[in-house]
Amino acid sequence: MSERFSSYAEFWPHYLREHASPVTRAVHVAGTAVGVALLLGGLLSGRGWLVLAGVVSGYLFAWGSHMLVERNRPATFTHPLWSLGSDLRMAWLFLTGRLAAELRRAGVG
Repeated sequence: MSERFSSYAEFWPHYLREHASPVTRAVHVAGTAVGVALLLGGLLSGRGWLVLAGVVSGYLFAWGSHMLVERNRPATFTHPLWSLGSDLRMAWLFLTGRLAAELRRAGVG
């Protein structure tokens, strides 16, 4: 069952709670890094297959972690744009060392 959110501010804590496992978050960050690298490489080189590989790889990492680790349904299916933005945000916060504070605010322990 999907939850309805009236704003991204409501969605963000939900997104973090759906990524409660550190393994899921690590797989997401790795997938985002690989996906962004391939996507940028494809855009800069003009190789369309790399762009496609970037998009596909990013989602495969994320969806795989939800199926195998969290055992929940990715938010991509119900909130695709907020989910994409949240994935990029979570990866940035992880890389800059600020994710732990966000997780605490969202009640992820």
